[in-house]
Amino acid sequence: MAQTKPKAAQFYGVSGNGTAGQVLISDGNGGMSWGANTENYTVSWATPTGQSLTYTQPNPQSSSGGPGSAFPTTTFTATKSGEEISGTATIAGLPTGITANQSLSGTGVDNVLTVTLTGVFPGADSLNTALTISGLTVAPPLTVSYLVVAGGGGGGVDFGGGAGAGGYRTNYGGTALSLNVATNYNVTVGAGGSSANISSGTQTNGNNSIFYNITSTGGGTGSNGSGAGQVTAGSGGSGGGGGGYSTPRNASGAGNSPSTTPSQGNSGGNGFGPAGNLQSGGGGGGGAGAVGSSGSNNAGGNGGSGLTNAITVASGTGPYYAGGGGGGVYDSSSTGVGGSSVGGNGGSSIPSIVGGNGTTNTGSGGGGGYGDSGSGGSGVVILRYPSGYIISGLSGTTTTVGTDEVTTFTAGTGNIQFN
Repeated sequence: MAQTKPKAAQFYGVSGNGTAGQVLISDGNGGMSWGANTENYTVSWATPTGQSLTYTQPNPQSSSGGPGSAFPTTTFTATKSGEEISGTATIAGLPTGITANQSLSGTGVDNVLTVTLTGVFPGADSLNTALTISGLTVAPPLTVSYLVVAGGGGGGVDFGGGAGAGGYRTNYGGTALSLNVATNYNVTVGAGGSSANISSGTQTNGNNSIFYNITSTGGGTGSNGSGAGQVTAGSGGSGGGGGGYSTPRNASGAGNSPSTTPSQGNSGGNGFGPAGNLQSGGGGGGGAGAVGSSGSNNAGGNGGSGLTNAITVASGTGPYYAGGGGGGVYDSSSTGVGGSSVGGNGGSSIPSIVGGNGTTNTGSGGGGGYGDSGSGGSGVVILRYPSGYIISGLSGTTTTVGTDEVTTFTAGTGNIQFN
């Protein structure tokens, strides 16, 4: 029997155009009409990725439904151990019709981003759908350690007392400050106090250093033993040493003034009299680590020791800061020694030795002298904070130490921001 070639398929009884979501449906007798699509489609999810976060599997992992029908609420979370998530995520890979809402719960380390998926089913399967997260800020919380040292004072003259170190305040090794990004914080680095000469005796206290709400007080001046100009030893972060030769001027200046806890410094040592005694010695200025030594017969008092701080180093004790200045004498047989080799040494008349300056950016006191005294060392502000943040504003020098950044400010005043 001969074979008949089949005819091409033909559709009958169809009029008009379907609306969105409709398909052609056979009536079983060769006729077709537009009608609702009753076929279900499946959406399933891979674990999301992006920004090195830890994600949960979207729940439910797989759902089925007709195109345009309500998609079941599906959620997943993201965290980063030891770090904080902030900002708004960009979510790539969402099937057509499905939208995402997001929220952050908690602040600080280990907070949680929750993403909620809703909307309607697409008109096709979307299997093992991969979502990619971007655009978030992920960083350790902004915790800041500080060392704030004020400028040291200027030394006294004419059997002059050594000057006190600038106030020393730090939280390194203790509880760090929790600060905010994109927020102004003031930094001021105190200059050292000026020196003096025997004709004027107009030495000055050191200047305060500031970070945020931490103020370290400038070091007190050393007293002049006799002659014109400044007479009594100054009080401050650490106090200045008393002068020799003139009994009313032997008294030292007080440290930790105004008072802070823990103390920002110590008092100076007393000068040695009595009046008219050329063997008199000026007292040493106070340091962050100890009081200044008192002057004695033909000997200036040593400056009080400073303190080491490891905020700038990966290991070890770090350098010394805030040593007191040594006291001056007439005869150089025993001038006072500056504290911890950062305070200025005392000077003398025979032979003529000028009082030494406090070391720059240690906040150490200047040495007392006979003819000329030493100036105070300038202060310093040092901040240590997690890597990933950048400081803008007042200029400083930044180095990386382990997993931290360390920024050192050596002069000036202005605002900074962490970003």
